[in-house]
Amino acid sequence: MEQVKNDKVFFHVFPTLKAEDDIQILFADVEVKKITTNSRRDFLHVHIFSRHLIQKKQIWQMEQRIKDQLFAKTPVSIRIIEEYALSGQYTPEVLMEEYRDSMILELRETSVLAASMFAQAEIHYEEGSVVCLELLDTIVSEGRREEILAYLEKMFAERFRMKADIRISYREPSGTGSREYDEQRIQQEINAIFERRARQRGETPAAEQTRTPGEGAHSDGKEKTPAAPSAGHGSSAGAGKGQTRSAGASEKGKKGFGKGGFKKKDFYRPVKTGDDPNLIYGRNFDDEPITLDQVVTEMGEITFHGKIISFETREIRNEKTIIIFSVTDFTDTITVKMFARNDQLPEILGELKKGAFVKIKGVTTIDKFDGELTIGSIAGIKKIGDFTVSRKDLSPLKRVELHCHTKMSDMDGVSDVKNIVKRAHDWGHPAIAITDHGVAQAFPEANHYIETLDKDDPFKILYGVEGYVVDDLTEIAVNAGEQSLDDTYIVFDIETTGFSSIRDRIIEIGAVKVVNGEIVDRFSTFVNPERPIPFEITNLTSITDEMVMDSPNIETVLPQFLEFVGDGVLVAHNAGFDVGFIGQNCRNLGLDDRFVYVDTVALARVLLPTLSKYKLNIVAKALNISLENHHRAVDDAGATAEIFVKFVEMLKKDHITTLKEVNRYGDRNVNAIRKMPTHHIIILAKNDIGRYNLYQLITESHLTYYARRPRIPKSLLNEHREGLLIGSACEAGELYQAVLEKRSSEQIATLADFYDYYEIQPLGNNRFMIESDRTPDVTSDEDLRNINREIVELGEKFGKPVVATCDVHFLDPEDEVYRRIIMAGKGFDDADTQPPLFLRTTEEMLEEFSYLGAAKAREIVIDNPVKIARMVEKISPVNPNKCPPVIENSDQELRNICYRKAHEMYGEDLPVQVSSRLEKELNSIISNGYAVMYIIAQKLVWKSNADGYLVGSRGSVGSSFVATMAGITEVNPLSPHYYCSKCHYSDFESDEVRAFAGGCGFDMPDKNCPVCGEPLVKAGFDIPFETFLGFKGDKEPDIDLNFSGDYQAKAHKYTEVLFGEGHTFKAGTIGTLADKTAYGFVKNYYEEHEQRKRRCEIERITEGCTGIRRSTGQHPGGIVVLPHGHSINEFTPVQHPANDMECGIITTHFDYHSIDHNLLKLDILGHDDPTMIRTLEDYITSDAMENEYNAEHPFVATEIPLDDDKVIELFHGTDVLGIKPEDIDGCKLGCLGIPEFGTDFVIQMVEDTKPQTLSDLIRISGLSHGTNVWLGNAQELVKSGKATISTAICTRDDIMIYLINKGVESALAFTIMESVRKGKGLKPEWEEAMKAQDVPDWYIWSCKKISYMFPKAHAAAYVMMAYRIAYCKINYPLAYYAAYFSIRADAFSYEIMCQGKEKLNYYIQDYKKRSDSLSKKEQDVMKDMKIVQEMYARGFEFTPIDIYRAKAKMFQIVDGKLMPSLASIEGMGDKAAEAVEEASKDGPYLSLDDFRQRTKVSKTVIDLMADLGLFGNLPQSNQISLFDFV
Repeated sequence: MEQVKNDKVFFHVFPTLKAEDDIQILFADVEVKKITTNSRRDFLHVHIFSRHLIQKKQIWQMEQRIKDQLFAKTPVSIRIIEEYALSGQYTPEVLMEEYRDSMILELRETSVLAASMFAQAEIHYEEGSVVCLELLDTIVSEGRREEILAYLEKMFAERFRMKADIRISYREPSGTGSREYDEQRIQQEINAIFERRARQRGETPAAEQTRTPGEGAHSDGKEKTPAAPSAGHGSSAGAGKGQTRSAGASEKGKKGFGKGGFKKKDFYRPVKTGDDPNLIYGRNFDDEPITLDQVVTEMGEITFHGKIISFETREIRNEKTIIIFSVTDFTDTITVKMFARNDQLPEILGELKKGAFVKIKGVTTIDKFDGELTIGSIAGIKKIGDFTVSRKDLSPLKRVELHCHTKMSDMDGVSDVKNIVKRAHDWGHPAIAITDHGVAQAFPEANHYIETLDKDDPFKILYGVEGYVVDDLTEIAVNAGEQSLDDTYIVFDIETTGFSSIRDRIIEIGAVKVVNGEIVDRFSTFVNPERPIPFEITNLTSITDEMVMDSPNIETVLPQFLEFVGDGVLVAHNAGFDVGFIGQNCRNLGLDDRFVYVDTVALARVLLPTLSKYKLNIVAKALNISLENHHRAVDDAGATAEIFVKFVEMLKKDHITTLKEVNRYGDRNVNAIRKMPTHHIIILAKNDIGRYNLYQLITESHLTYYARRPRIPKSLLNEHREGLLIGSACEAGELYQAVLEKRSSEQIATLADFYDYYEIQPLGNNRFMIESDRTPDVTSDEDLRNINREIVELGEKFGKPVVATCDVHFLDPEDEVYRRIIMAGKGFDDADTQPPLFLRTTEEMLEEFSYLGAAKAREIVIDNPVKIARMVEKISPVNPNKCPPVIENSDQELRNICYRKAHEMYGEDLPVQVSSRLEKELNSIISNGYAVMYIIAQKLVWKSNADGYLVGSRGSVGSSFVATMAGITEVNPLSPHYYCSKCHYSDFESDEVRAFAGGCGFDMPDKNCPVCGEPLVKAGFDIPFETFLGFKGDKEPDIDLNFSGDYQAKAHKYTEVLFGEGHTFKAGTIGTLADKTAYGFVKNYYEEHEQRKRRCEIERITEGCTGIRRSTGQHPGGIVVLPHGHSINEFTPVQHPANDMECGIITTHFDYHSIDHNLLKLDILGHDDPTMIRTLEDYITSDAMENEYNAEHPFVATEIPLDDDKVIELFHGTDVLGIKPEDIDGCKLGCLGIPEFGTDFVIQMVEDTKPQTLSDLIRISGLSHGTNVWLGNAQELVKSGKATISTAICTRDDIMIYLINKGVESALAFTIMESVRKGKGLKPEWEEAMKAQDVPDWYIWSCKKISYMFPKAHAAAYVMMAYRIAYCKINYPLAYYAAYFSIRADAFSYEIMCQGKEKLNYYIQDYKKRSDSLSKKEQDVMKDMKIVQEMYARGFEFTPIDIYRAKAKMFQIVDGKLMPSLASIEGMGDKAAEAVEEASKDGPYLSLDDFRQRTKVSKTVIDLMADLGLFGNLPQSNQISLFDFV
């Protein structure tokens, strides 16, 4: 290329100018000829000279950069005037073809009409540089003819210095057919217009007035408020009521002026003045509303209308209430605040509520509390009809949407699946497909909507995915025969003018001949493309027009190249591209186009699996091969030849010697598939077989082939294709890309044959390609139409249906804002240019594709999608059957285990209370098929107990006596009783025992057996079985178990032993965008765009962004069990949590709630209490403590008595610990650090209730875990004396037992309990039934306040664990504190807590001063400091950490003191602590440097340890100083 003098180069003239990379490259060698201006300097003309073509769009971009950066504040216009000296490859024809879009843009600047005429002109060329334009012969053509002619002549002559003879003629316009509208559709549109107008006026539409009872309007996914009645219709009662109040208030006001004189407090303004039935508040008004986006500052009094989207009331002083509600008109949102007297509220709130549409007149004001612009001083509020325009599908024949994304679609779709499905159903569409990106997680929710429809409703969901397909069917060696690796190979590379083998031309061929692994010959030549080389190609390859103009053309070169090839095998890097060009040119010249060829990219994926990319330069570097002139054919061919030779050596080492063996070596190679490019594909399940196959594909794509996205190899898809329909998907699909890139007809035919149907989409979906540099051949809507036309023609050619889809990502056009914000939050640069990916009506789609003609548009919009839908059966996304695991003889085994234990406890002749309860439960459990669940739980618990870990039960399982007898729970639900473990005497019925009914057996006095004199065992918590399984015994049991956190993983592993490998899976969860995160997305978006939005508007937008799937996870303890004889893919696909391919855990793909009615889920949870118990047993039994326990006689926690008087004393004061409240910062009780009772909230509750028994403690536990059970409820009742801790409602069981004892029918008592415990309150008829049995009002009041309740069995299990820990705190304090700090302390700090009592007290006082501003971590530190303070007060101390003896996480008892763990050092994580413990076993450290080297602990932590004196006299370095010897 000709060099330009530096002083005239564009960026030397404008040295500070910054531009985008592509613009910078274009102007890099442009010469500035001169710069002109006038005396006023109000314009600047930059005259440039270029040897390559620059499109007008880029010229204008550069003009704008100059203006913005160099003259930002100066009123000057910038214009670049171009002059070109283009190569001889440019002719008028070539120039018109390359530059026409720029000509149209330039003409549009002076005349839109002239530009339009030129764009529609047909152009042909004749010899002698003749350019013939045929303009449409219209009434305005002649007026613009000269304008177009003058422009073209000037452009050719002055800008391009090119001769051109421009000739203009005219052609008749072709007739354009108008769309035929049938009468039914036109009438529907007219009706819709009238209905909309009626609603806007607040009238009831005629259609609704004439609707028969029971008939409902389709709501189309958004809850619509009924339109307000018009004056004089249906509102007389409301109006009369309002008028009566107004009159009454006026009369009262008049009396004030009588003899008694006027008193201001006697006069109250009425709620409303006026007789307009739509008036809700204030006076009548008829002002026109303004839109809320105009309300940006205080504007005085305004009128606006909108929908109330949030509503709350707050009672304030003087019997008044402030009403706060947010109103949106969907352009913006604003908050309204108004005050009302409490006696006015019923009248106001009757009409003013969330969801209502209102018109408001009030004053804009800055709220003094939050600084937000709000509306106050309300003059009037009127109810109005829904003014929003609801789109409806009015076409008599309906379409089916076959491509739809939901909120589950990888932070891409933003609409809830139920709303989408409901909209399609309400519009009358016969079906809709759900096709999220690679996942099926919206299926269960979609099916829930189907379950709400009538059974005979024909509407159905087509379940599918938009998968990421990888074409692994293309072999490494294509068309391979028996060739060996020592045969002749022609390694070649080509350079071209672009990427399309049909449209673009070859400009260079370089080749190297390899025989027996040796390079023996070379071939290299330029090729004249007979057209200009695009600038970007010249920039990439350095090949210019001048370099190729004297070279032979392809007609000459190709036969020479083929002669060089001979019978050899072709080899290329990304061979599909190079061989595709050679093959296409062979077809053009009538030469044989079939070659055997090897792709070194495909080989590299197999042989170099660690590389992340496989570009030629990267592969060459990995193999230490030099590549000097990359992107020149001859050099690239040489490098590729060397790569191929090395690959052959690697293959031979693996004993691969032929091309067929090479292909087998690469078959379904996982690593290669993970690195290969993906395309979108639609996969729909036609039936249950298809659903199963679809789930297998999703499973494999997540478990085996996942790499940034779940990949489906085509080979795998072919294996599981039965029952599936395969669609070509969107512009990211293979077929669309092949048409776009103008690939060979052979390649397109191969792809077209693979798919069952083809897909085309509205132009707006793909309009981004017009602006994209990646698709230079798409420059207009017409180009997009032509691609769609080609796909339609393919459908006709191959007999495949073509369907029009919307590629739905949001429901309505206005919903794009949610996707825009989500995409911006993910960092997409083009987030603000959202394509119109909304669900369209049939008419909207017919209009969109009208350019195909009315008949074809109907075929692809209606007929073909409906045909596809009819091919799909109505199926459920989950196997509808209940499939519990099977354990042989589980029914009898459970019965045997229970009776064996019962006889062991109660003797051969079981008391009737035991036998009847056992039989009742066993019959219910076995008849309903639940025995296997009990046996599974029993095996898990027994295994844990055998391994030395207690298991705590959760939930209501302790209500089951069978669970007790099976050893699943320690909680005995029988009524309080005595039994003798020696002679099996029992007492259930004596008056002394019955006095404890409803309580706890451990609270009964100690007694000796009247038969044998042995101490009697006390038992029973009096919990009804019905709490667990209901009165019919068919409520599915939920057996939740608390295993030690240390043992949980082993328990999970044991389930595999029980059921077999591959039959247990972690319960999957779906993590969605939470409110706070979504709020941050929205707030950040508007801040970055410098748009100020009110908080209420941000909250409105946030609501649309929440619930979008972000990731997947796992339930902390849930295990889903698959019975033998079934595949998990019958129920759900499976995957790794968060798609972590390094994680060995496999979870269900569906959220476990979606399948817990079909497969058994075990809750094997990890909990600190069993770990504490085990740790206490270990400490107390160890030699570190002086007591009676040792390895032969270990301490066993279950032998701790649950009626120890000292333990109850902990809940009365601190004396039992030998300390006073002032020693522990004023805490009056000794239950700090005791599970269930150690928080400030529960300590206060204990102080208020003063528990005396274990039963009281259980009730307190129930109160503390409930919601609205203590605060504002039982607390008030206890304070007022209406109830005590023994009579207040504390656990859910209390309600049922109390009501039954009162005489309420049992089943109703159970129903009331279930409703109250879930916060659903009481129905009026239930209240009547309760009052009829003399249930006191305070009890009914208490029931209605409750939001959530704890089961008594759960509370009992927790308290039993807590009681044992409390016992150890009193009797084995060092063991207790060591266990607490090792297991439960969240923020123990050696620096703060182990330097003595005084330093600790200093920190406590400091934290108390800052109590309102403590961080979460500091709050945890404060909690742990209180326990340490208590330990110091009891006379115990810490010993300094010995880095050679200290444990990583566990505290140790050393010489009557506690040695903290290494992890208690600030900044020392668990991993680092374990490394220190392990390194210390290798002997003493030589220095601090040696310590750091061996442990890898950070310098910051080492410095802290040194400051704390933990290293003693250890030197800094290993180096010996001469002074060491002095």
